[in-house]
Order: sequence, then structure tokens, then C-alpha cells
Amino acid sequence: MTKKDDVALPVASVQLYTLADLFAADMQGSLERLAAIGLKNVEAFDFVRRPREIRAALDAAGLASPTGHAPLLSDTLWTPDGSIPTPKPEVVFEAAATIGMTTVIDPFVPVERWLTEDGVQDLADRMNAAAEVAAGFGLTVGYHNHAQEFIASFDGRTAYERFVELTDDRVALELDLFWALTGGQDPVALTASLGDRLVAQHVKDGVAPDSNPFAPGAPAFGSDSLDQRRAGEGDVPLADALRAATALQYAVIEYDHAPGDVFEDVAASYAFLTEGGFVR
Repeated sequence: MTKKDDVALPVASVQLYTLADLFAADMQGSLERLAAIGLKNVEAFDFVRRPREIRAALDAAGLASPTGHAPLLSDTLWTPDGSIPTPKPEVVFEAAATIGMTTVIDPFVPVERWLTEDGVQDLADRMNAAAEVAAGFGLTVGYHNHAQEFIASFDGRTAYERFVELTDDRVALELDLFWALTGGQDPVALTASLGDRLVAQHVKDGVAPDSNPFAPGAPAFGSDSLDQRRAGEGDVPLADALRAATALQYAVIEYDHAPGDVFEDVAASYAFLTEGGFVR
């Protein structure tokens, strides 16, 4: 099955952050439920402290984790629901290789580091260095956006666009479509602009907040405040964005805040991808 002009369709995946406490409480059972939905791939989260346990559970469920999220650019990984200490890159890549990953993706860099050109340059330099280290483990690296990357602009280019320009072509990109919209971007146009470096999209729908929650001075927020919905039921132009990608390998379902039963919500988004012909 092909997408267009003989470009292969991506495979479906799901970011395990979606399952949050359910995965922590019952790793094996959670993975088996995802496999029962029809998924073959997941995107691991918080995997560095337990790679062998996760690999064994994946194998038992018949799943693979070709991509995974781990901090590469920060001393501490912030999430709306708590912080996770950052291990050394070599430790991250060794764990990723144990699980069988091919790409390790940094999921979040704090707002203040995106507000100056020097900050963006530093992030790009760090990512390029991480790519070099990762290559020694047979891995590649990537970056996953939220909305803070689109607050500042330099000479008409957003901080995110500058980051893309300053990083090596071997640094992959994973575009979170909901967060791009929240950041005031056109997810379809942004997808097209990233070309073949865009290897993954987070297929996430909902109603974007009225203002960027990461902007300086914005009230503190948690993921439970987000109005996220099943794929195809919100304001994010998922179908057009998926079609605009030229070399997409992974269409990754994710909810920061699932609207209902999380497994039913994942199944609904998986159906959107399969029935729409967006994945193979």
C-alpha cells in the first residue's frame, strides 16, 4: 500500500505517556491491551531506568518500540505532571539499544531556552553532539515539540525553524500536531516545510487553548486542563497534515489528557489512521 508517488505509508504507534499510571501499575497488561487493539509498535517513555523489563514485556506482547522519548538536552526533563532526572546520553543510548530502538527523541526543552538566539544555538549544538554519540550505538536522535518553540522569532523565523536550520540533517524531527496548532502554527504547512527530516508525527487532536500556555507569564497548567479529543474529532487538521508528510515513518497516537477510557480512545485514533488509509 502506498501513500502517493510510491512513498510508503508510515506505521502506527502509540506514545506510552498516554497510559501514564496504567502502564506503571501493569506494564504487561497495558501492552497486551494495545496489541489487542491491533498496534504493533509503541513509543517508550521513561525507559532508561528499566530497559530490560520493558524489552521483556514488549517481546511478550509482540510489540516493538522503534522510537522512544528521553531527555538529551536538559539536566532535568519537565513534564506537566512532574520532573524526571536526566541520565547521561551514553546511558540513554545503551538503554535504547537494549530495547531495540532506532531513534531516541528528546520530548521537551524548557521555555526560557527557546527565547534567545544563543539559547537556540546551544540547543542545536547539543543535539548535533548527541547525534554523534548516538551514531556510536547505531542510533539516531530527534526532537519533539510542544508550543514553546514558537513563541520567539528571529528575523522572521520561529525559534523552532532556527533550530531546524542549525541542526544536522541526521537529526530527525517528530512534529506534535496539536502542540504546533497551540503554538499558532499551520500544522499542514509546517509539516510540508520539514521535508524528509520529519520521520514521525504525534497524531493528537483537540481544541487548542485560547493562548499559548507556555508563554512567559501564562498561568501554570497541567495536562488535565487540556481539551483533547479522539483523532478526527477536534480542530487539528490531522488528515491533511499526514498527507503533507514526504517521508513519514511513524504516526504516533498520543493523548496528554485522554477524554475518556484511554484504551478506547487509543482504539478510536487507531481506527482513524487505519480506516483513513494513513498507515500500512
